[in-house]
Amino acid sequence: MYSILWLFDTLITLYVWILIASAILSWLVVFNVVNAHNPIVRSIGEFLWRVTEPVLAPLRRVLPNLGGIDVSPVILIILLYFIRNLVFELVAGS
Repeated sequence: MYSILWLFDTLITLYVWILIASAILSWLVVFNVVNAHNPIVRSIGEFLWRVTEPVLAPLRRVLPNLGGIDVSPVILIILLYFIRNLVFELVAGS
């Protein structure tokens, strides 16, 4: 059972890092630090968008508009850690 928990924890941690990378890359593109027309940057951005957008889009529909500030990655990270801790508590309690 601990192997499954370890895998679950690793996948959540990996997804959190992907969310962070996606947010940082979007900031770098907006502030014109990296060129979005670069094929490598474009492919990395496309990968990160395809991995994160299906989960972030429903959150964005529920969250209120904060005037250009997207807090959906932060909310998702908090939810992921909450779910991870809840699963660990449920397994440890049984």
